[in-house]
Amino acid sequence: MTDTPPDRLSIYPDSPHYSYDALVRGIGVRFRGEEKTNVEEYCISEGWIKVAAGKAVDRKGRPLLMTLKGPVEAWFKDGEAAEG
Repeated sequence: MTDTPPDRLSIYPDSPHYSYDALVRGIGVRFRGEEKTNVEEYCISEGWIKVAAGKAVDRKGRPLLMTLKGPVEAWFKDGEAAEG
């Protein structure tokens, strides 16, 4: 695996953007200069993250997601070096 995290990543196994190997290494996400720990999905090139919108859940028991747009940075936590 490379030292660059994927451009788009989701925590859900049924998503086409899911990567077990990347998630096991640990991903850090910085959105608008602030490190976020509640990110469910992100895309660096398109500049958005998806986070839970309160406590509401869908019929599968997953949280309803809200998309936030802005600059996104991601890095592997095993190296703790930020990628820009």
